[in-house]
Parts: sequence; structure tokens; C-alpha cells
Amino acid sequence: MVAYVFPGQGAQFVGMGKDLYDKSPKAKEMFQKANSILKFRITDLMFDGTEEDLKQTNVTQPAIFLHSVILAKTLGDDFRPDMVAGHSLGEFSALVANQTLTFEDGLRLVAKRADAMQKACELNPSTMAAIIGLEDETVEAVCESIDDIVVPANYNSPGQVVISGTVAGVEKAIEKLNEAGAKRAILLKVGGAFHSPLMEPARVELAKAINATKFAKGICPVYQNVTGQSVTDPEIIKTNLISQLTSPVRWTQIMQNMIANGLDKVIEVGPGKVLQGLFKKIDRKLPVESAAV
Repeated sequence: MVAYVFPGQGAQFVGMGKDLYDKSPKAKEMFQKANSILKFRITDLMFDGTEEDLKQTNVTQPAIFLHSVILAKTLGDDFRPDMVAGHSLGEFSALVANQTLTFEDGLRLVAKRADAMQKACELNPSTMAAIIGLEDETVEAVCESIDDIVVPANYNSPGQVVISGTVAGVEKAIEKLNEAGAKRAILLKVGGAFHSPLMEPARVELAKAINATKFAKGICPVYQNVTGQSVTDPEIIKTNLISQLTSPVRWTQIMQNMIANGLDKVIEVGPGKVLQGLFKKIDRKLPVESAAV
């Protein structure tokens, strides 16, 4: 069984999508439609913008979504997923790729998500940190012991958890996690505390948009961030997608469940190779590759 997986925020790079635009008339048409939907020329920022341009949340999220989805749509008959998943933002790309969402609706939701998250970040000074070399349970226990908001946000692979919360909460947790034996604890350059209770204002705003959008039954199951489980019911997919902003990304569980359900090969669709690396940490023999432009 083949899984197609889609990256999240942080995978952006200067010039992303330009090869697709130049080589494929279909891709060119989709990029131009995106400019119209977004009401700004995101193609200018993707192809010719600076790293700083691409770091802005309202640019980063739709840019990664567009790169991933347009690449998937240009694969034609070669795109034959038995299962899909996406890391955080990437879940929206996965839902367009498996036809649960249309391209246009997916892009509108991603734009709304980016805007809502940016607003939530501005309400509270907050941050995230990657914790390397500790058991999940240790990270969870330390977070619970802190008298401030700090929670596990991304379970990326065994021994790699990202925490999220107020600046003070994350700093206190880093100190305790280092004392607990973390190999590394690295503050991330992010705009706020994604996948934490501090994203509640964004969750409320995004929920309205998701509930007003039609979700179809996809061509294959999606493994969702909130549960790590395979889902096909459009209403359950909606509920999980709304919960995603304030809940942890259970990527380790997604990978383990895909493998348990017969996964033979992983194809990462979009910028970067981060997700391929995470699968290799679970099973070094598993064939992983990038989708060809």
C-alpha cells in the first residue's frame, strides 16, 4: 500500500513552485487561479520573494499548500494513494489530494486558517521548542508540572517532541527537560504557540469556515493529526480538523498506524524531505521518496 504525505509549515523555500509553473500548463492555471482567490499575487512571493517574505504566516501556509497540492494534481494517473496524511497544515493538502475538499475550498480554508492563527499569535507572546532524546511520557509530565501554559504540540517521532505555550512556560519547561536528560532542547523560530490552548481564538474562527464548507467522501482514507487514526467519514474529518489547532499532531501514531495497516511505500508531496526522514526513524527499511516535479 502506498501513502502520500504532505509537509507543514517550515518546509518553504525561495523559488518554490517555479519549476511546476514553468513545466505544466495545468500547474500554471492553478497558480493563476490561486492569485485570484487570495486577492494577491502569491506566485510573485513564492518564485521571487525573500526568505523573510515566505516566513509570514499568511504567505507560508498557502504557499506550502499550493506547492503540495498542485504537484499532486500534476501527477495525473501516477497519483494512486491507498492512504494520505499531512503534518499540521499538510492535512489540508492531503484532503484536497484525496478529493475530500476541492482545490478552491482547500485554499480558502488555508488562507482563513493562516489569518486566524496570525491573529491568535498577536494576542499572546508565545513560542515552541523541539525536545530531543526523551520519552513522550517524560515530556508530558514536565509540561503538566509547569505553572504556565505549555503542552506537547507535535509528536514527530520516537524521542522527538515539540512543545508549545507561553514564552515563560516554554522556557521553564526547557530548564526542567534539560534536567530530566534531554539531549537537546531548541527554541524554534515560530510566530506563536501552534497546537496549544493559545490557539483557541483561531479554532473558533476556523470552525465557522469549516462548517460552512462541503466535505466529500475521499478516494482513500486520511490519517488525521488529532487521533492518528484512519478516517473516511466527512463529518468526523471536519470535527478533527477543527480540533487540530488546539490539539497535538500525533505524527508518530500516524506513521505507526499506517505501517500496521500494510504500508509498503511513502511518497512525500511538496517542499522538503522532513516527513521522509521521520518515517525512516520508525522503519529504516521502508521505501520513501519525493514526488517528481
